[in-house]
Amino acid sequence: MKRLDWYIIKKFLGTFFFSIVLILSIAIVFDLTEKMDDFFESQVPLHEIIFDYYLPFIPYYMNMFSSLFIFISVIYFTSKLAGNSEIIAMLASGVSYHRLMLPYAFSAALLFVLAIFLGGWIIPRSSERMLKFTDKYVDHFTSVSAQNVQMEVKPGTILYIESFRRYNHIGYRCSIEEFEGKTLMQRITASRIVYDSLEYWHLEDYTQRTFTGLREELEQGSRKDIQLPIIPDELFITAQHAHQMTTPELRHYMDRQRERGSGNVKAFEVEYHKRWASPLGAFIMTLLGVTMSSRKVRGGMGKNLGIGVVLTAAYILFSTVSTTFSVNNVMSPFMAAWLPNFVFLAISIPLYIRASK
Repeated sequence: MKRLDWYIIKKFLGTFFFSIVLILSIAIVFDLTEKMDDFFESQVPLHEIIFDYYLPFIPYYMNMFSSLFIFISVIYFTSKLAGNSEIIAMLASGVSYHRLMLPYAFSAALLFVLAIFLGGWIIPRSSERMLKFTDKYVDHFTSVSAQNVQMEVKPGTILYIESFRRYNHIGYRCSIEEFEGKTLMQRITASRIVYDSLEYWHLEDYTQRTFTGLREELEQGSRKDIQLPIIPDELFITAQHAHQMTTPELRHYMDRQRERGSGNVKAFEVEYHKRWASPLGAFIMTLLGVTMSSRKVRGGMGKNLGIGVVLTAAYILFSTVSTTFSVNNVMSPFMAAWLPNFVFLAISIPLYIRASK
């Protein structure tokens, strides 16, 4: 790469990381001010505040608002280059507008890889630590039991447990129904269901009804060993846990749920697709930012930054709304994750063609 490329790359990445440090420092100060009383009241050790809350806080919010940081960074330093007539000088020296985009694209590619790594592996683990911290010291909540659990554990088999205790792996008042199509073939009810190991459970004080045509066979007993393709931790998984799974774990969970015949994985599918769509937004926001700010305009940097903040807010809002639509079965998970990128790419391409002329 030429010296010009490195100059733009250093400006891009330097401005990006400086904006992250500045904005997240302000956010941490405000958050610390808000939660200071909770920390003192709960007598939270300082090392837990730093390493279990604020250290995970940084990559989580950095990734969440990366599109904002990228867009503002590109607009800020590119507007400065345009205001100082540096871009005009570059173009006058024989550098084409398309060639000028190369160091921007390279920088966006580095941020894309960073976002994939953070979103797929680092943030899920740090989010889990941060959630445990807030549950313990801020919300004073610990999930020790699951209530009214109903799920399809394998195709045609529905499990219901009224209450399940995490600490001893015992569930109370459960039923297991097996269907062929829409026909109920067997129903087992029990006062308790206890986890043994792997996928083996046993029922206590059970009643089993087997239906064959118009006939019904009744079986009762004090204990019955059964095999269910589920472990206790899976009873506590909700849509909110999607953020705490690494990308391979998320993929494995969705595949496992589909094998069971369960279609209730919308939130997990949206999260999976967003882990690819959001990082790719780095290229789109970079393209849009350069085309908006590479020419001298009346109002200069202030005008460009104002437009940039509005467009980024619209992008984040669009992503949030489309996610909500998907969870409510209005839109497919793929479309919910990728639609904001498609829309902003459609806006960016005509602006880029116009700016390159």
